[in-house]
Amino acid sequence: QVQLVESGGGLVQPGSSLRLSCAPSGWIQDYYVIGWFRQAPGKEREGVSFISTTDSSTYYAHFVKGRFTISRDNAKSAVYLQMNSLEPEDTAVYYCAVAEEIVFGMVTMPNMDAFTSWGRGTQVTVSS
Repeated sequence: QVQLVESGGGLVQPGSSLRLSCAPSGWIQDYYVIGWFRQAPGKEREGVSFISTTDSSTYYAHFVKGRFTISRDNAKSAVYLQMNSLEPEDTAVYYCAVAEEIVFGMVTMPNMDAFTSWGRGTQVTVSS
């Protein structure tokens, strides 16, 4: 099973930027979907952004479109989430997750049940 380690969280002011990183290790199939969920206190976990390693197609939740960018370093298999124009509503624990599915032209987020490997999360707090 793949292990995922997140980093890059922190406390920032509204309007600031952060970049989250996720480094997979262990065995994983060649093609999969990797990305980010988040969970705020008292709220359900929600999908944020994902990338398919099959064709590099991406998905963004509506509430981060235009502000967040997901990218992948193919050599390192690492995935990054560049978060700009952060808002207090972005405050949450951000989790990296992998779904071992082959997806072409991703237009919707894979079902959460498909994500079988999860990191422990990194806290992002946006506050003045």
